[in-house]
Amino acid sequence: MENRWYQAGLSFSCTRCGNCCTGSPGTVFVSPPEIKKLATAVELDADAFIQVYTRTLQDGATSLRERSDGSCALYDPQKGCTVYGARPRQCQTFPFWRKVVASETAWDREARQCPGMNRGSIRPAHEIEQTSANDGTLSSARAKETRFNPPSAGRPPR
Repeated sequence: MENRWYQAGLSFSCTRCGNCCTGSPGTVFVSPPEIKKLATAVELDADAFIQVYTRTLQDGATSLRERSDGSCALYDPQKGCTVYGARPRQCQTFPFWRKVVASETAWDREARQCPGMNRGSIRPAHEIEQTSANDGTLSSARAKETRFNPPSAGRPPR
């Protein structure tokens, strides 16, 4: 492992504030196994979950849908993440995404929006490296993995 700016580690403790689930629109990639897990969490079959909660991106990857205000369709303002125990890898690895740990400036910028960053237990650099290497955020790397065979022909276009 090369010497990173976070060699001494970074602290993070999720406060479940929802800031990462709301605000500006974004993309939360989901793989077929994640879809099945999420569908179970919301008590739907996978086909119904896909129709209600996902969208297909131009590269063929599958992402969770967002509401018109940019918030995740699975986020409830009163309860928080309604699928926290089944959330996708991309959600689980935040804030240790490649783009966030790429520089101290990027980390500090993200920390202004996330009250859990720079608080709590310190994650060692080797753990940050492993997490960011498989953070679930790159469409080009996951496009094949996130393609899901469409359900029956009556499915509405997204």
